[in-house]
Amino acid sequence: MTAIPRRVRAWGWVMDRFPSMHIATMSPTDIAHNQTMQHVPALARRLLFGARHRGVRVDDRFLPTPAGALPVRIYRPKPGTPPGTGPLPVALYLHGGGWTLFGALDMCDWLPSRVAAELGAIVIAVDYRLAPEHPFPAAVDDAYSALEWAAANADALGGDPDRLAVFGDSAGGNLAAVLTQLSRDRGGPQIAAQGLIYPVTDTTLDDRSMRQNAEKPVLHQTDMRRFFDLYLGDEAEDTVRSDARAAPLRAEDLSRLPPALVQLASHDVLRDQGIRYAERLVDAGVLTEVQIYPEATHGWVTYPGIMAVSRRATNDLVRFLRAHT
Repeated sequence: MTAIPRRVRAWGWVMDRFPSMHIATMSPTDIAHNQTMQHVPALARRLLFGARHRGVRVDDRFLPTPAGALPVRIYRPKPGTPPGTGPLPVALYLHGGGWTLFGALDMCDWLPSRVAAELGAIVIAVDYRLAPEHPFPAAVDDAYSALEWAAANADALGGDPDRLAVFGDSAGGNLAAVLTQLSRDRGGPQIAAQGLIYPVTDTTLDDRSMRQNAEKPVLHQTDMRRFFDLYLGDEAEDTVRSDARAAPLRAEDLSRLPPALVQLASHDVLRDQGIRYAERLVDAGVLTEVQIYPEATHGWVTYPGIMAVSRRATNDLVRFLRAHT
């Protein structure tokens, strides 16, 4: 197995020294601060979480949903930014953070802006409701409402409703996978492609990669336990933990889903459940591409300035979406 780069190991060392940087040791106040990052200067946020691509323009809106107004940020390529011509693909982006963190759209500009500029697409980033104030299935409901809105408004946005994709990282990868199952089971909206970046696919916390990478940067096994406690409830019954809307790997049927790209990190607690999900997709006849980055840890979308793999993985994502939307 390829070694973790020195810079990433150093960042993991820093995170491990501060209780407020791992969800397992965060206080309720720490969680609230992390959900907005208002206490962190804008320049520091850009340096840590990556800057917005200069080739896009953005439009912040509130979408009407049964639960109330849902904030989204819509990214469009600037005129003259290749390769955007004619009706563009539309992609829904769901951010990571264990359904609990990173609620500020400014913290999640890096990846959706790059996909919009480099793919030539309209990308809609969803600021879904966060646990623990809004536990499962609030995030799922918000994501599906945003998907319906994107499909219904694609034409008005200058997009093609027949070229609709979903992508997300970690908990956002979980939500993207869940959306493909829900859209199939509910008769739409039709999704053309799914990009699952180190996705959470199961509630199991004791497999080989969980044990092997229990304290590797950036996500610990204990962090996953706390995330599930906050999202599902620390006394969640087995029926909740096995619900496919929380654990898409538990779905009985994975057939008739859109082509999938599953991007995984070798040094990640989520690696093996991502592999198992990809294997089940293949077994169900779903066109599936799996990429495992041997030097990578969890979090290249969150920390693109620290992890050199970020650019390579994003290029792979854009290539896949271009081929299938």
